[in-house]
Amino acid sequence: MKNKFKGLLSVVLLLSSVTFTATSVQAAERDFLNVSYDATREFYDDFNKSFGAYWLSRTGNKVNFKQSHGGSGKQARAVVDGLKGDVVTLALANDIEEIVKSGQIQPGWQKEFPYNSAPYTSTIVFMVRKGNPKGIKDWTDLTKPDVQIITPNPKTGGLPRWIYLSAWGYALKQPGGNDAKARDFVSKMYHNVKVMDPAARASMTTFAERGIGDVLLTWENEALISKKTLGDKFDIVYPSMSILTEPSVAIVDRTVEKNGNKWLATGYINYLYSPLGQEMAAKHFYRPRNEKVLAKYSVQFPELKTFTIDEVFGGWPKAQQTHFVNGGMFDQIYSDKR
Repeated sequence: MKNKFKGLLSVVLLLSSVTFTATSVQAAERDFLNVSYDATREFYDDFNKSFGAYWLSRTGNKVNFKQSHGGSGKQARAVVDGLKGDVVTLALANDIEEIVKSGQIQPGWQKEFPYNSAPYTSTIVFMVRKGNPKGIKDWTDLTKPDVQIITPNPKTGGLPRWIYLSAWGYALKQPGGNDAKARDFVSKMYHNVKVMDPAARASMTTFAERGIGDVLLTWENEALISKKTLGDKFDIVYPSMSILTEPSVAIVDRTVEKNGNKWLATGYINYLYSPLGQEMAAKHFYRPRNEKVLAKYSVQFPELKTFTIDEVFGGWPKAQQTHFVNGGMFDQIYSDKR
């Protein structure tokens, strides 16, 4: 499939190339597992209900949807170790590449769906206590000696790797910025980390429920959800620039070839790009790729200067090798902290 959004804008066209036989219409209820990261629970709960109703109306087949959630890196390893997901919807492309290495997803998966198989985006923002008592306005404020940061562990989750790279990229883009200055900046920031949980939701619990820390570094969608559900206990701070986060999706080829869910998995991911899927993403505070849907929700998504991982780091494989492998830059920085 060409990497174009056009042609996927209508749900009516979703299965236009598929002819279902009487046998397929009468097939027994199918099990279907989406292996995802921990911040997508509510979104995919709603999405599965909508897509399930659509699939039933189109094919006569009922689907028993199951979800698995956790830190993105841990979820990828679970699939590698035998968790039979039909699709993976993970926090970053590199986690899917780890599954590719195991032979369960074919190389070239990013070309199967538009926007390099990333149907929605987000970014990194700061959650602070109501009134912002520490006056946190930008990344530089995170290095002040009296600021306590809550952020997940980059070794186990996808969000914290985006956070780390966002801070590094911010430092690089300052006047006179270079890798040495970026390392010094990020080192100072992690020196202020009070608690480093294994995943995003755990960090949210530490900050919002346990009352630890002055600032939580998190997804924009998680911050907006918390602002909506927790009322006026917290404020959201948008830094002067941040990284464009692009959660990725893929079909687990080995699984669907064995259980016969190939068309179902294809329809499932295509539905993410449909107007209905994009609308659901926006309602759960993910930034949709569909420009019309994004414009409709422009009030909740303020404009923000962003940079991409390809632009600053040369893509995920290079960033992963430099910063997050055992003994990489993050390990060096964090060992200095201790």
